[in-house]
Amino acid sequence: MNPHPWVALTAMTGRLGIADISPAISCGAYPARAVVGERLPVSATVLRDGHDRVGCNVVWTPPRGVGGRRDRPPFLPMVPGAPGTDRWHATVVPDREGRWTFVVEAWGDPLATWRHAIEAKTEVGQGAPELANDLAIGASLIERAARLVAKEWRHRVLGAARALGDKSLDLQHRLAPAFEPELHELLLAHPVRELLTKSSRYDVWVDRERALYGSWYEFFPRSEGKVVDGRPIHGTFKDAAERLPAIQEMAFDVVYLPPIHPIGEVNRKGPNNTLVTEAHDVGSPWAIGSRHGGHDAVHPDLGTIEEFDSFVERTRELGMEVALDFALQAAPDHPWVTSNPEWFTTLPDGTIAYAENPPKKYQDIYPINFDNAPETIYAETLRVLTHWIDHGVKIFRVDNPHTKPLNFWHWLIWQVKQDHPDVLFLAEAFTRPAMMHALAKLGFTQSYTYFTWRTGKRELEQYGRELVEAADYMRPNFFVNTPDILHESLQYGGPPMFKIRAVLASMMSPTWGVYSGYELFEHQPVRPGSEEYLDSEKYQLRHRDWQSAGRERRTLAAYLTRLNRVRREHSALQNLRSLRFHDVDNENLIAFSKQDAEDTVVVICSLDSHVAQLGTVRLDMPGLGMDWRDRFAVEDQITGAIYHWGEFNYVELNPHHEPSHIFVVRRYAA
Repeated sequence: MNPHPWVALTAMTGRLGIADISPAISCGAYPARAVVGERLPVSATVLRDGHDRVGCNVVWTPPRGVGGRRDRPPFLPMVPGAPGTDRWHATVVPDREGRWTFVVEAWGDPLATWRHAIEAKTEVGQGAPELANDLAIGASLIERAARLVAKEWRHRVLGAARALGDKSLDLQHRLAPAFEPELHELLLAHPVRELLTKSSRYDVWVDRERALYGSWYEFFPRSEGKVVDGRPIHGTFKDAAERLPAIQEMAFDVVYLPPIHPIGEVNRKGPNNTLVTEAHDVGSPWAIGSRHGGHDAVHPDLGTIEEFDSFVERTRELGMEVALDFALQAAPDHPWVTSNPEWFTTLPDGTIAYAENPPKKYQDIYPINFDNAPETIYAETLRVLTHWIDHGVKIFRVDNPHTKPLNFWHWLIWQVKQDHPDVLFLAEAFTRPAMMHALAKLGFTQSYTYFTWRTGKRELEQYGRELVEAADYMRPNFFVNTPDILHESLQYGGPPMFKIRAVLASMMSPTWGVYSGYELFEHQPVRPGSEEYLDSEKYQLRHRDWQSAGRERRTLAAYLTRLNRVRREHSALQNLRSLRFHDVDNENLIAFSKQDAEDTVVVICSLDSHVAQLGTVRLDMPGLGMDWRDRFAVEDQITGAIYHWGEFNYVELNPHHEPSHIFVVRRYAA
């Protein structure tokens, strides 16, 4: 038990108490996160002795400007929350990238105290004689306030002070100017502050918009080659560039590439992760490094670094950007193994330890031991990242960051952001929650999540609420599948389940993604009970006949396109904080909403891909900013149908036709 409960108050300078400031990550040890244009809520509990009124504001300071100066910090009033909670709230909106700071200031509000006292005393019939001192105090306070307002308002404020002291007027007319609503609002914006108390300073790192919102598409450039004599030929960056217009047509924002580096030849894995290979087997891209180079090289069969640059430029021309896999590990024949053997773990028999996660074995990969020679490992890692940044890559999907030291990531990420604040890092860490949250706090921009394994209504709702609670530092990326995660729901749910999972991912999370082949309903596991794909693209080339699939309508491409375009059209879907779940009297139906200012989207989705489900949705009307009896129109963004809704609404969803409603709320004119 804490023997000193007062230490729960934030460090402060002044007379009042300030506690439970938000956003504050690990008591301010790490910066909170936001993106340019995001509405970031700031709140605090303010305490003072006695019955006098208090006020509260935020001093919100932008990053250092040109010449190392800070712009003048804005003074943002905070408003009180629910009565009795002593919570105060404000919303700040950063307009540029970088490290912002904020301080909460609390203060005694003598004008509010005076106003409350006058109202209470006049209600019980006290007149001017009994209020003589109160009127004099009020006049003095308003005179002080006059010095704080703009010159054009000063005469009017002083007029209210003179009226309070004018004994020729009756009490009502002496008080009236000081209580005019317009003057009241003016003085709220220019308060008289006493007993000023300041909190500690808190950091907020502000990223560009793509850190929070975007649609990702993952594909292997090497699988984009032609088929010759029935066998796929290794694709190149030029071949992969021909796939880009189709990805753009589906309205994806980020093109994510698995490792593009030379692949080790020693202990190379064959099809379906076998240990037996033939000359034409291409191996796993995550077994990085060979006689052709390491992490700063491109696989010779993909092309040259100049052709990679052209691929990046073409992606940019189409309004997308490239994300590159960053995997800190080495194949046995990586140049690092020869030049820096101390970076790895040597076993008693003199061999280097390969990667294991028992019972899994990765004979084609050597993990790096970051404790052996940290200075040189750190320096080389930063050099490699900078190399790819110089070639136009600004997003990195980091492979298994939870298997590397936390202090390494904290150093590396913020080292990069000093010179490249627009670089983003996605943590591919399917691990224990504490580790995932720690990686997010120390600097990772986004995180993979447990969404893939959350398929039931209650677990989806619970997980969604958990992510909203962590929105100040952890941004989720909902991938519906990955090259090594094929959930059983997709194996047995049929095409409707592919729609269902796409709707849930794209509507619940501001960032979501698919791995190539999802639109073709690829669902065969390597064996029953496995989440590995049969003939996994991790180990072999996988040619896909996109044209035939389109002609025969065996593709989900048009549906994914519609989902992504709805996301672009509605800012409500580009945030996480507003996610709210609503009641449905059917466990196979889930309902949730998202909002941004006047933009409101309500989603009802079936979780059953086999039979029709019906039920009644009960909307949390105040949560949507409405009265319980309000009526409004909803327009389905998939079918175009319009319905008239209120608090209770009947729904019926047939997964073989359309498993969801994605409604945009159209309020009736007043």
